[in-house]
Amino acid sequence: MHKLFRSLTLSCALVGASFGMALAAPVLQESTFWGAEVERGDMPPIADRLPETPLVVDLTAKGREPGVPGGTLRTMVSRSKDIRQMVVYGYARLIGYDETYVLHPDILLDFENEENRRFTFHLRPGHRWSDGHPFTSADFEYYWRYIVNNDKLTPGGPSELLMVDGQPPRVSFPDPLTVVYEWDSPNPQFLRALAQANPPFIYRPAHYLKQFHADFAEEADLKAKMREKRVRSWAALHNRLDNMYKFDNPDEPTLQPWISASTQMGTRALFVKNPYYHRIDENGVQLPYIDVVEMSIVAGGLIAAKTNAGEADLQARGLSFRDISILKKGETDHGLYRTHLWANGAASQIAIYPNLNFNDPVWRNVLRDVRVRRALSLAIDRRMINRALYFGLGKEGGMTVLARSPFFDPQNLAAWALYEPGLANQLLDEAGLTDRLPDGTRLLPDGRPMELVIETAGERQEVENTLQIITDTWRDVGVKLVMRPLDRDILRNRVFTGVTMASVWFGWDNGIPTAKTPPDYLAPKHQEFLAWSKWGQHYQTQGSAGEAPDLPAAQRLMELSHSWEQAQTDEARSAIWREMLDIHAQQVFAIGVLAEAPQPVVVSHNLRNVPQVATWAWEPGAHFGIHRPDEFWFDPQARVGAKTSR
Repeated sequence: MHKLFRSLTLSCALVGASFGMALAAPVLQESTFWGAEVERGDMPPIADRLPETPLVVDLTAKGREPGVPGGTLRTMVSRSKDIRQMVVYGYARLIGYDETYVLHPDILLDFENEENRRFTFHLRPGHRWSDGHPFTSADFEYYWRYIVNNDKLTPGGPSELLMVDGQPPRVSFPDPLTVVYEWDSPNPQFLRALAQANPPFIYRPAHYLKQFHADFAEEADLKAKMREKRVRSWAALHNRLDNMYKFDNPDEPTLQPWISASTQMGTRALFVKNPYYHRIDENGVQLPYIDVVEMSIVAGGLIAAKTNAGEADLQARGLSFRDISILKKGETDHGLYRTHLWANGAASQIAIYPNLNFNDPVWRNVLRDVRVRRALSLAIDRRMINRALYFGLGKEGGMTVLARSPFFDPQNLAAWALYEPGLANQLLDEAGLTDRLPDGTRLLPDGRPMELVIETAGERQEVENTLQIITDTWRDVGVKLVMRPLDRDILRNRVFTGVTMASVWFGWDNGIPTAKTPPDYLAPKHQEFLAWSKWGQHYQTQGSAGEAPDLPAAQRLMELSHSWEQAQTDEARSAIWREMLDIHAQQVFAIGVLAEAPQPVVVSHNLRNVPQVATWAWEPGAHFGIHRPDEFWFDPQARVGAKTSR
């Protein structure tokens, strides 16, 4: 115990220093949730479950209230696979963002960054997986040597996040608490990648996964497990049972604040607090405060109604701007919750992505003509959409960064984004699309009518409503819009394989970049950017799939992204950002409609520490993640209907 408290004092001093103060070592408090297990001897006491140097959170210094443990938090998702949101919301990362988007060690005790080329990670002594097994550099070694560099488990090799100039890192493990990643050239994206909503988990619970790996398990045991799981290879078995992000294997140990307690997926998934979690508050209470998270799986169209009826304690996913009125009414009628309106961090609320990699060569050539993309944008009446669907509260314009970013330029927001059907008609004529049917629909060069099919995920009513309005204004310039709702996964797979003509989704996840934000999502490096998925595949697979970018503007974006990685100053990085944003504004690779419509966030009347003013952003931010739901707690003295402010 003496060693523990000596380390606690060090940890408290380090964390307190970031707030300009020092903390005394707290007296540890045993969890009531796990009290029976500790009493029976089935689980060690709190002092033996925590790392020797836990992360001590000074909630008072953060302007929050230290809480009391207990309670079940109810939330909803619309698909069973979305239980992975527990990894997003839990946001236990090697390195994570705070609410001001500054990176700090989290799972790591500390790290060293030498010119973005050599990264040394120091683990917390005594840190344990959720099953109590030590978390050490051996878990990083297992990932690197036996997963990434095993062509049966990872046939494509390391992800692009770990490759610099086509070369993988040199990874070493000097001792059980130290891991070193090193490249010859800078990798300025590495640390931020580790803080993502969906990060590269560069460690694995080796003690658990070795039983499914051919290098460690007996062949007979492996074959028996393969028969049990009905897979044909040990690699398929290993990959099925190892997914740190999907969170669909309750037997796989985790470092997240809550662990899965559901052995079979139904209409509800349960998660209980991790008894070995590495964070405590200033009073010695182990986080998370909330004992159980109950995640119900309901039809997407029912989430707003069920939230209105008080069936969720924390809900934003599945809610949209159009739900605000019904949520506010329920707030007044029942007094069970509060409705906060958070800023939205996506670059665009709704964006249309013409597929520059569409398999149809005639349509592909048409969509690659910048005059056509500009015309389609000019033929959208954004003001009508804003007033009809968002009460005028959205910001109309093309897809660019938000006003909170230092790179915001109002000229980029307005570029080719005013409603000018006359100019749109002129541009389409200049593109050679002059022939028309009797009803005014233009003809493609091969004589087919210009029927632009836009596929949607069918999850947001405001998208369908927006496309209905655009249908009318595009008809005026001779373009027939055909809307096709699909399942989200089907839509993405169709885009990735080039069979989708155009799609609609949010804009860039990160609408508030700074000079230190990697601009790779502006370059054709990711298949997730729906305008050029095959170009992204080409980069992500080092040329083994997809197509190389062959438009000069796209090639320039690739050059600029590489230059950013080599840049040594924020001034140089900022200049690169601005040029890339200018290219997007002029080339209209994605047709933004509007941005910054508020995101409703429903919070139970007795749930504390949820910010009233915040940004709802996938990247960076992990939605609730950077606001640390492990610090949320239920006030047992709150009265239903009582007016509360947080």
